[in-house]
Amino acid sequence: MAYEFGLVLAGVLAVSLLSFVGVFTLGIRQSLLNNILFGVVAFAAGTLISAAFFDLIPEALEAAGEAGVSDVPVTVFIIIGILVFYSIERFVSWHHHHHRELKGEGHKEVHAFTYLSLIGDAVHNFLDGTIIAASFLTNVPLGIATTIAIALHEIPQEISDFGLLIYGGLTKGKALLFNFVSALFAVIGGILGFVFLNQLGHLTIFLLAFAAGGFIYIASADLIPELHKEAGVMRSITQFILMIAGIVLIYGIISVFGG
Repeated sequence: MAYEFGLVLAGVLAVSLLSFVGVFTLGIRQSLLNNILFGVVAFAAGTLISAAFFDLIPEALEAAGEAGVSDVPVTVFIIIGILVFYSIERFVSWHHHHHRELKGEGHKEVHAFTYLSLIGDAVHNFLDGTIIAASFLTNVPLGIATTIAIALHEIPQEISDFGLLIYGGLTKGKALLFNFVSALFAVIGGILGFVFLNQLGHLTIFLLAFAAGGFIYIASADLIPELHKEAGVMRSITQFILMIAGIVLIYGIISVFGG
């Protein structure tokens, strides 16, 4: 058992360290980075939509079927996810408005969707950790294959997340730190999944659905409206292509590696 636990821990730590892929943007001039970020938002919207509809929801429905649970609770928790993320954003927006009044208009605002993205990603990473734990407990080759698949799934997601945090108002240093803290939830999920896998079985179904609802909300209520702020036909076409690219990339990875 200690051997399997060591493999689980190594796997989730490796996946968590992928959150530092954003470090490769640190040498880019801020003016150039700003020009890139308008496309990153479109790409991020595509990856979130794709992850929700091609990964999280199918996984939740499959897990519900195996557990003998109807599809209705899955749908309900998707809606709950949307409503909870809406409520969080309203609270964060109110807090920032009040905080800005106290600090003055010169205080740099961090968009509410920045925090929503971190919360949604933390839930997603937690689930990734439990999946890695379950696969290693089944057999080691499956665990290795699953870890590689999740890592390949996470690389484009982490690049998008990092760009989104900067676009949302965080500095590069804070974006790296917060993204890494969010990624560490994979470690928590791996450890809890290894120790309490049987008890977490049914909970995972609802967490998958909840995370899907959060991703759908962020993409539809925050990111896509941001895209409408961009003027110019060519920029709009570019954003649309990048959004489709995000959808296709995540779908392709899930199709090939079984995300």
